[in-house]
Amino acid sequence: MSSSIPSPDPHRALRAHLSAADPDLAALVARVGPCGLRVEADRAPYEALVNAIAYQQLHGRAAQAILGRLVALAGGVFPAPEALLALSEADLRACGLSGSKIRAIRGVAQARRDGIVPSRRQAESMDDDELIARLTSLRGVGRWTVEMLLIFSLGRPDVMPVDDFGVREGWRAIKRLDAQPRPAALAAIARDWSPYRSAAAWYLWRAAEAAKAGRYVSTGP
Repeated sequence: MSSSIPSPDPHRALRAHLSAADPDLAALVARVGPCGLRVEADRAPYEALVNAIAYQQLHGRAAQAILGRLVALAGGVFPAPEALLALSEADLRACGLSGSKIRAIRGVAQARRDGIVPSRRQAESMDDDELIARLTSLRGVGRWTVEMLLIFSLGRPDVMPVDDFGVREGWRAIKRLDAQPRPAALAAIARDWSPYRSAAAWYLWRAAEAAKAGRYVSTGP
């Protein structure tokens, strides 16, 4: 009777690499387990940018509610650029969007129509820096917004969003620091985590969540 061969662990290499980079990061990886980063493989950059703008400076549930109302307003589907541009400002405000976010998402919709925001196929042929440079030229689209697109829509494996509050808070928690590191300092530290910096960000988000809930217990001195 033959025995089955276990499937290889696709996350083993990244866990080993991150664990070797720092002992506190190793403890975090061991505590959390396999990386659960999920990629929206069918989401186009246009939709990803509108979603990211909605999430800016909001709790996740509040942003989800806004996006749910936007989808309902468009008939149950995510509005295409033309449909979004056809919605009145009053309708968009009723969804919960601020004036600045309305201007930003309308700019993204127009930029998609103009070809500035690439299709998913076009984006897949562009490197990270090229996409960041192109998309941060749009109103309301900063580097963090594009980094969320790179990680969660395009599945880029080596993105470290050092401006993200949760990522810096996660590092503060695992290192037992009094204050969060500055973005430039964390960027320098994170060089050792390449080519798995997106996964490292995911683990640091988990640490930040645990710390906020009072569940993160340091294993250090």
